[in-house]
Amino acid sequence: MNTATPQKDNNSSIGSSPLTVVVTGASAGVGRAVVREFAATGARVGLIARGRAGLEAGAEEIEKSDGTAFIAPADVSDYDAVDRAANMIEERLGPIDIWVNGAFATIFAPFREITPEEFRRATEVTYLGAVHGTMVALKHMRPHDRGTIIQIGSALSKRSIPLQSAYCGAKHGIDGFTESLRTPTMEHRASSPTRPTTTVPPCGCAAMREASAPRQRQAPLRSSRSRAHDCARRNR
Repeated sequence: MNTATPQKDNNSSIGSSPLTVVVTGASAGVGRAVVREFAATGARVGLIARGRAGLEAGAEEIEKSDGTAFIAPADVSDYDAVDRAANMIEERLGPIDIWVNGAFATIFAPFREITPEEFRRATEVTYLGAVHGTMVALKHMRPHDRGTIIQIGSALSKRSIPLQSAYCGAKHGIDGFTESLRTPTMEHRASSPTRPTTTVPPCGCAAMREASAPRQRQAPLRSSRSRAHDCARRNR
């Protein structure tokens, strides 16, 4: 189900064109919920995940509501695969305006029982998946000097818990990575404004609505970090 259908509602747009949004981990869970949220605003949505069945179901859900969807199966732990997926989406849906890193993997077990292979896989998907997604998103957004990158964070990046060592470690890593990324993007604002974003569910939908709000085509690349209480305050 790789066909894009005409979009009737363009509430989510830059100028007169609907936004193009890419979501990783789009086949289920938070990623699938983010896909629904953006599709409801009229955005064209590119779905990335490993499982084709889940992607096709998500695209079908959008298209039944007269939305526009395009699926690009890829493993986010593979940079080249993510890059190819982004190229396919941009060719089909247009320049990427918003990129949401939502893919993750975890192992629910005591650390002593987790194999090195299991820990590596969870880290590659959750942490490196966000890094690869951010690299690819910036590659596509820089030429247009606009865009928003959203990292789906977690409360477990602030307060770790037992039995989730791989997931907690990866989410802490994403926080540190995003914080580091803010410095060069803020410096870039001197000549061409830029900003980087981490949002923690359940406030993710609020951040999605803010990111997809209509704005002028000249809007710069955004990359601002947000906490759950910030999302709540902005949407009271």
